[in-house]
Amino acid sequence: MRLFARNKQSWLSIVCIPQSINAALLCACFWVSLGSLAVREANAQGSVVLIIRILAVGGPSQTIHIWGPSATDPGLSLIGLGSNDNPSGTTPFGSASGMSLIGAGGSGGHFGYATTYASLIGALGQNQPESSLTVLSPGGVTTFRTGTALGCVQPINFKIGNWNDPWQDAAWGTFEIVAWDNSSGLYPTWQEALPAWQGGVIAAGHSAKFNVANIGGTANPAPYLNDAERLQSFNLYFIPEPSKFGLAGLGVAALIIARRRR
Repeated sequence: MRLFARNKQSWLSIVCIPQSINAALLCACFWVSLGSLAVREANAQGSVVLIIRILAVGGPSQTIHIWGPSATDPGLSLIGLGSNDNPSGTTPFGSASGMSLIGAGGSGGHFGYATTYASLIGALGQNQPESSLTVLSPGGVTTFRTGTALGCVQPINFKIGNWNDPWQDAAWGTFEIVAWDNSSGLYPTWQEALPAWQGGVIAAGHSAKFNVANIGGTANPAPYLNDAERLQSFNLYFIPEPSKFGLAGLGVAALIIARRRR
């Protein structure tokens, strides 16, 4: 946008050299109208700010975290507030469940801060069913932070829809944060990651549902997703492959048959 503005200014300085007061006024009006149009286009989309670490000055702070899979139980899924969250809770993330924060092992590889992606899924309205939550077009993805912010995503202003999209200035939206392993580079979007997760190929996870009021647009600024009562930590986990489900079912059936024969 800044480059575009500079280009417009250079172009106007060439073609709008005022030859009179009227020409100068016309040129100024044209410049203002172009600038207003650019701002209007930039703010017209519905938007929210995906951020899970708020360090407020003189107000409430909040931090939640996203964890990697459990080393002892890769299929374990936890959602809640842990001891290192703000406010803190009792959900046993961390060493108690064999989990590490996203990025604890560095930037790359499985569950690295640069190779683990996060995004939002959602639906218009309050308290929508999980089955209605979809990838938000045009969507967006972010990665994770380092240092004291391990397990927290890089903040991103998440644009939703276009000029005539019903998301702009909507009263309510229902959302979930989703995160997944993209260390292979094969799953740059949630649309591509979801079937891989469901097939047992990669680890992924999602938050509990939460509502956000006054979606950004022309009237509302983009709201943060910070609310201690609706945002909670979660972890990535593996969904067993369908074949493993089948083997487990055969094992249970064999056990039942054996017991009946006895």
